[in-house]
Amino acid sequence: MRSAEVRRDTAETQIRVRIDLDGTGRQTLASGVPFLDHMLDQIARHGLVDLEVEAHGDLHIDGHHTVEDIGITLGQAVARAVGDKKGIRRYGHAYVPLDEALSRVVVDFSGRPGLVWNVPFTRAMIGTFDVDLAHEFFQGFVNHAQMTVHVDTLRGDNAHHQCETVFKAFARAFRMAVEPDPRAAGQIPSTKGSLQG
Repeated sequence: MRSAEVRRDTAETQIRVRIDLDGTGRQTLASGVPFLDHMLDQIARHGLVDLEVEAHGDLHIDGHHTVEDIGITLGQAVARAVGDKKGIRRYGHAYVPLDEALSRVVVDFSGRPGLVWNVPFTRAMIGTFDVDLAHEFFQGFVNHAQMTVHVDTLRGDNAHHQCETVFKAFARAFRMAVEPDPRAAGQIPSTKGSLQG
């Protein structure tokens, strides 16, 4: 079972995340931030993971703590679910378009956290969602999933489309990287023999 459940409780947020890496895209999402739920839905459906997110945060201030802490908690759950990374493909990449927007995401289950973020959003807000929070989500995620993630939005005029292509491309790249490689069953995909950092 490549699944994990993590709870994170602070003075700012109370979060529960459960993920099954071998799921079918089922999801139950209640982050308190509707646009984030829409983006998490992309991860579940296009990443073919089952995902549950329940969060209560200080949204009377803004969405920052909630979005960042969901990224952190999801990263911790992914790290637990993938375990020692034996038999996975390790690397993944995807290009995803949505109308005029196009993003590329490349991932590596390297054991080392790293985020390269080149997303020139065309406006600062998508409805009530501050676009800076997309970066905060992924920064929290990579720090705790111990992954390297490169995100490039190559074009786009509509900020909603730009953000959605990022999450969809991430989901597809993630799915590729975490898939079992039948030619490398039981092997850690590293010349070092370890992907623990």
